[in-house]
Amino acid sequence: MTSSLERPQYPPADRLDLVDDLHGVAVADPYRWLEDPADPRTEAWSAAQAALYTQVSDTWPGTGAVTDTVRALLRTGSVGAPTWRGSRMFVTRREPDAEHPVLTVTEDGVTRVLVDPIAWDPSGTTTMDGWSPSREGDLVAVQLSEGGTEESTLRVLDVATGEVVDGPIDRTRYSPVAWLPRVPAGGTDATDGPGGSTRFYYVRRLPPGDLPDNERQYHRRVLLHTVGTSTDDDVLIFGADQPMTTYFGAWTRTDGRWLVLSASNGTAPRSDVWLADLGADHADADTPALRAVAVGLDAQHAVWVGRDDRLYAFTDLDAPRGRLCVADPAEPEVDHWRDLITEDDEAVLADVAVLDRTPGGGDVLAVLRTRHGITELALHDAISGDPLPDCPPLPGLGSAGGLHTRPGGGSEAWLTYTDDVTPTRVLRLDVAATTPSDLATLDVWALPPGEPPAGPAISSRQISYLSADGTTVRMVVLARTDSLDTTGHPVTPSPTVLYGYGGFGISLTPGYSSTVLAWVRAGGVWATAQLRGGGEEGEAWHRDGMLGAKQNVFDDFLAAADTLVSGGWTTPGQLAVSGGSNGGLLVGAALTQRPAAFAAVLCSAPLLDMVRYELHGLGATWNEEYGTAADPDQFAWLHAYSPYHRVVSGTAYPAVLFTVFGSDTRVDPLHARKLCAALQHATTRTIDEAPILIRAEAEVGHGARSLSRGVALSAQGLAFLAARTGLTW
Repeated sequence: MTSSLERPQYPPADRLDLVDDLHGVAVADPYRWLEDPADPRTEAWSAAQAALYTQVSDTWPGTGAVTDTVRALLRTGSVGAPTWRGSRMFVTRREPDAEHPVLTVTEDGVTRVLVDPIAWDPSGTTTMDGWSPSREGDLVAVQLSEGGTEESTLRVLDVATGEVVDGPIDRTRYSPVAWLPRVPAGGTDATDGPGGSTRFYYVRRLPPGDLPDNERQYHRRVLLHTVGTSTDDDVLIFGADQPMTTYFGAWTRTDGRWLVLSASNGTAPRSDVWLADLGADHADADTPALRAVAVGLDAQHAVWVGRDDRLYAFTDLDAPRGRLCVADPAEPEVDHWRDLITEDDEAVLADVAVLDRTPGGGDVLAVLRTRHGITELALHDAISGDPLPDCPPLPGLGSAGGLHTRPGGGSEAWLTYTDDVTPTRVLRLDVAATTPSDLATLDVWALPPGEPPAGPAISSRQISYLSADGTTVRMVVLARTDSLDTTGHPVTPSPTVLYGYGGFGISLTPGYSSTVLAWVRAGGVWATAQLRGGGEEGEAWHRDGMLGAKQNVFDDFLAAADTLVSGGWTTPGQLAVSGGSNGGLLVGAALTQRPAAFAAVLCSAPLLDMVRYELHGLGATWNEEYGTAADPDQFAWLHAYSPYHRVVSGTAYPAVLFTVFGSDTRVDPLHARKLCAALQHATTRTIDEAPILIRAEAEVGHGARSLSRGVALSAQGLAFLAARTGLTW
């Protein structure tokens, strides 16, 4: 038996008598010192928490078995849809045991690796954030982040040799790369060399030395760069008059004739768009005459000019579930738009591609929609927009996306497909009409390099339930088929994880997950709630869960938990909740509003101090989603649900595991440190009964990570959840 002296104890944490007066409200902040990672008190507290985590996690049964299971399920590897440039094909691929995906290029039937993050950095902390080949396919712009910082440094590689011919260019996080065709030697460009010059538009932040410390993550500009020249010679194209938190998009047509620029203030669900005709020889590339297409409207737009010289606009203006419009690029403004694909009554427009139906004539629109999060494929006439019959179905109830086409046109499109038990594969859609009744074919173009190990049959069902205000919400529930009766209902309650996100218009759709499958194969239930704030039902669904309506998201989540219990899937003592980033805020709010509803909470990279969130990380870009504490009305709703400010001493809180990452420059780990300290002080339960722990990992950012780090994070999270809910591995 363990004596009281040997039992783990929570590390001491000073409680400051610090109270701010915000709009006449006294706001206590006893753990503000934990915001500073360099404070000696924070360093000592963090070291003690790390030791506590190790001490407690070592007692969780089955961690090794969980690790083996997750790793085996990830041995499928991955494969991406192809991007074609000239005679070259570019594809990302991860072999079963590789730490990262690599970028491959295929030419004349020979495939070789062009970019391997491990070759750049054997430690595994460098990730490939993005890549974009030039119009001719002889160059590729690659963005890499080192040490998990997600700060994206851009380099240009010679595709033939793999050598770096330009860069590194820093401060290119979230930068698009929009290439122009090569200018022949002797052309009008003064920088022409013997082989001509290649240019691209991209986005870069201003030098940090010119800015206050709290603004160095912002102030982006659209620039035009010539490969092989100094960035000091880059041409400023756009952005100086935009708010500092603006993100920019840039797109060019393959022939360089058209340029589209877009701007969004932070993560606001609205965007402004401009169009410029650069001329047949793109001679006006450095001085584009930008014409406003849609500016100052409360809607989101994606605009491009097709090979048929029509302007296409993918928009949710007056259509929360999306519509596709066309116009003459000579008159691109909204007043001249004409609906081609109208808004569906229930399904959300997700993606569109124009294909050439040959032989037989007539362009075809390949259209992807999501109905309650499930993807559907349809074909429409490209001139009238009318639906066409006999569209091949997708393989199952899953998620599809991509619609990659050849730059020069053609009858084919490539798209990815996955569902709850199917690793992502690449499908090829071909609309070449071989017979009058054979409009299109859909087949598997590429499978991932590995197969998941055999396991028990898994059943998936979508359940509808009512939230607190009577709104119908849906969740997808996965369970072993042998745990269900003939009607698809649970025979007995099981250890269950409820997962959610509910923000920024992001949809939770079916997809292969080693974490989820490991849990369900072991006999657990996994439920994914499609909450307001997401995009599963369109932009109106998103807006019903943002700003002053954010409590709707938490109510939807808590109602999902109640539905799982009342439906016999689980019990409160077997129920855990999990979420990361904005989903970390979700589970943080759930545990502080209804602590008795759950046995365990897994809270990753979370936002938790909503009074001060704008002061750290990229918080200033999210006030369009959450609101700002500078405004008294918005402060009131932020303070009302802020998890850090809802902790009540003397409460029996459930077990909580916070996971944070030292190089996370989006959501600062301070949020988790502060709530962890507050909960450890307030809870009435001992560490043996319901531990409150924090797992801090260095040299990893908010998102991408190596395979081995991902396996360890997933396995330890699952082991924690299993230990608290009674799942046996």
